[in-house]
Amino acid sequence: MRIGIDARLNAYRQGGIAQYTRLLLAAMAPLIGEDTLVALQHRRQPQPMTVARNVERALLFTPPHNRFEPLALPIELLPQRLDLLHSPDCVAPRLRPCPAVVTIHDLAFLRFPDILDADAQRYYGRVRASAHAAQAVIAVSESTRADIVELLDLPVERIDVVYEAAAPSFRPAEVGAGEQRTINERPLRAGEFALFVSTIEPRKNLETLLRALRVCLDRRPQTGYRLAIAGVRGWLDGPVFDLIRELRLADHLDFLGWPEPSQLIWLYSACRLYLNPSLYEGFGLPVLEALACGAPALVADTSSLPEVAGDAALLIPPRDVAAWAAAIMDLWEDDAARIALARRGPIQAAQFSWDRAARETLAIYRRVGR
Repeated sequence: MRIGIDARLNAYRQGGIAQYTRLLLAAMAPLIGEDTLVALQHRRQPQPMTVARNVERALLFTPPHNRFEPLALPIELLPQRLDLLHSPDCVAPRLRPCPAVVTIHDLAFLRFPDILDADAQRYYGRVRASAHAAQAVIAVSESTRADIVELLDLPVERIDVVYEAAAPSFRPAEVGAGEQRTINERPLRAGEFALFVSTIEPRKNLETLLRALRVCLDRRPQTGYRLAIAGVRGWLDGPVFDLIRELRLADHLDFLGWPEPSQLIWLYSACRLYLNPSLYEGFGLPVLEALACGAPALVADTSSLPEVAGDAALLIPPRDVAAWAAAIMDLWEDDAARIALARRGPIQAAQFSWDRAARETLAIYRRVGR
């Protein structure tokens, strides 16, 4: 078979779906046998995503999420003579020359419709029809599969769950006691900060952490709690910065922007606590990355996060400020509990692998391909 992987989004983004596409393609390459993988890349990204004997590259003009994509993309696919198309970004073209597999990472745009602008509404408005027309649908968690059944009315037996994984580079780093690094001009000392990793937007629920941090500081001002925030500003983030001023937290926060991958591994490995209070995640990859690096983790008990964290993190209701504050204060002082969580994290993360994801995805291709 000639299997096309729609990788056009990788010319515009690095994380999320783009990372999923890149890591899945690399993991499938040594397993594909006599079949061929065709990386369908946008022309602004001419370099190969994966170099392997059975991986080809096709450069396309049609940008992802473009308003003319439903017509332009099928025309560009015709010369590729594909036997199967995998669309990792939720939507496969309705007009296509072959069967299609779509991956749905989450349905946040249905749970939180205000996150979409007009262009995104147009694109994601096609997800329901695309899922029903696809020959196979991949969900990245049982939680996402349940959402697809509920919100898209797709029979559960038509949905395969294939878990993602952290990139292989995420593993505990050697960090010396009190080691200091400067990340985007912010100095941090190992073991003296809690870590939040995400774009700043309402769904990520940073407000709960800020309120909990204020409680911690008021009750134990001598402890010196600090929160490092690894992520850029997103949509509707104004109330977060209003709250920071209201709670007088500016001197206790370190905004790091997006760290380089090696810096992120150091942050996970060096933080005293990793905190993820997200209201909704289709998979929650940062949780798995943190666990893989041995970060003692406090994680919201919602959507897919308990699936990912297992017993390697403490689970807390996402909006319960008092519970977050109590857990932060307790775990900050409990060396034995942090060590126990740090040991369980890599064991839990090892249950997820890109090799397994690749094998399960290839099995789906061969089941539905022609």
